[in-house]
Formats: sequence, structure tokens, C-alpha cells
Amino acid sequence: MPINAHPDFLAAEGEYHKANTFEEKLRAMEKMISLAPSHKGGENLRAQLKIRYKKLKEQLAKSKKSGKSSRTGIKKEDMQVVIIGKTNSGKSSLLKLLTNASPEISPVEFATKSPIIGMMPYAGTQIQLIENPAVDSEYYDRGISHTADTILILADKPEDIKELLELTKNYPGKKIFAVNKIDLLNENEKRKLEATLKSKRYNFILISAKIRENIEELKEKIFQTFEKIRVFTKEPGKEKSSCPIILSPGANVKNVAEKIFKGFSKNVKQTKIWGPSSKFPGQIVGLNHELKDLDVVEFKTR
Repeated sequence: MPINAHPDFLAAEGEYHKANTFEEKLRAMEKMISLAPSHKGGENLRAQLKIRYKKLKEQLAKSKKSGKSSRTGIKKEDMQVVIIGKTNSGKSSLLKLLTNASPEISPVEFATKSPIIGMMPYAGTQIQLIENPAVDSEYYDRGISHTADTILILADKPEDIKELLELTKNYPGKKIFAVNKIDLLNENEKRKLEATLKSKRYNFILISAKIRENIEELKEKIFQTFEKIRVFTKEPGKEKSSCPIILSPGANVKNVAEKIFKGFSKNVKQTKIWGPSSKFPGQIVGLNHELKDLDVVEFKTR
């Protein structure tokens, strides 16, 4: 802290320490440089600030070049979804509905100024959802959208979809288009909108965060983008487990056994299955039998 610093300098210094992205730090640093004491004793301070400013710009340039998020402190989980959309499209409301997060929900434009993280429990898994600030704001973080596994594109106006599609065309993640606030549409308008989106071959869903319409279907659609399969287990004479085992496509019965306990497959005497991969309920199969989503596996041990 410099001697005889102006209160505005101290305020800018406080903004710098609270900043979470390189962009925010740069803006605060620019204020600090412009407000630094101009007397001779402040020369060293100004020189140090300019060196720090140069390093920050270099770090920002590297993060943009690599496509990595410029935000510090966001650990990417195994399954990550980033919600993007324009201001007041309902991103915060949807994040609150789907996850354990408590974002500020406000009619004020550009209320979200930094990414907000929540975890969505689904099918025995935890899926990381991040609300990115509005794409039409200075706070939008391209880095986290670029590295996301899935991008949930939220629009409350169908005409915004084309613009949002153009914005995300170079992002490698899988995309879901969610049109929000359909509680404001009549049935005929919904049918026309659905027909238009189908003709474009979008992976889409019509939702209403306000009245929770199609929210469970949206959760399933999000899960399906990760291309995982859910396999339930059961003991002879009992109901299937409530939480499935999550596996990659192509997994077999042995993979399930080993997921339960390493080496468990050696103790398996007989395996029965029910579900999409079975020819009939309770089919007896070997350890190499390939499973499908929502199969149920029953083991008998030696």
C-alpha cells in the first residue's frame, strides 16, 4: 500500500484483490496505474504496477490462445456443462432449479458478472453445471465455454438461436438448445416452434424454468450427451439397486463385477440380466456379454 495513496487508488487495489479473472484484474490494474501517486516517491510503485500489468496481459493472451478459461479456481469435473445465453434468458433460474447453487435471480440486465458453479445429481452421478455470464456482456468467459463437454444454449426467443449457434460453432462440446419460457406460448405456437427446430435438426428441448415444464426431460438429455450407460445390480430374490453403476458404452458384465469390487468377477458363478441387451428377462449370460443403458445385472457367487 503506497504512502499518501488516494482513496480511489485504494478502492481500485481492493477490486484487484477481489478479481477472479485476468480481464477483471487488468481493469483494476489500469485504474491503479492511473491513480498511483505522481510524486517522486511513487515512481517505484508505478514501475512495479506496469510490470505486473504486462505479465497479466501475457497470461491473458496465453489463456485465450490455449482456449483455457481465464478464470482461476474452476476445477473441471468429469462431466461438465456450461449454460450460455443472452441476458435475462433465465440462466440463473435454470441453474438454481437443476443444481445446489443459489445464484442471484434479478430482472436487471447483466446481473451475473462471473461464472457460477452448481452440481446436478442425476442417475447416480454428479454433473457440474456452470452459468456463464451473458454472451452479450463484457463478463462472458469464452474459455470455459470452449473447454466444456456440453454446452447448454438457452434462449427465450427462438430468433436468438441462430446468433447463439454462430457464436458456439467452433466450440468442440456437444450442444443442446433449450428454449425457455414456453409457459408464455399457446399450444399452436409451441407446435410451430417445435416443427421449426426439428426441421433444423437441432438437439433441442422446450422448457419453462418458471413452471418446471420438461425439466426432468432436460436432465436426461444432458446426461445422454456424455455417452454413458447406467447399469443396475440386484441380489437374487431382491429388487434392483436404486443407484446405477455408470460405465462407458461397450462395457460388459465383467466391468460391472470389477466396479463392485476388484477381483469380484472371479467369484461370479452365474449372471442373469434384464433390460435392453437381454433376449428375454433373466437371460443367463457370460462375463463378456456387452451391456446397454438401463440393464439390470444379477450375480450368483461361488
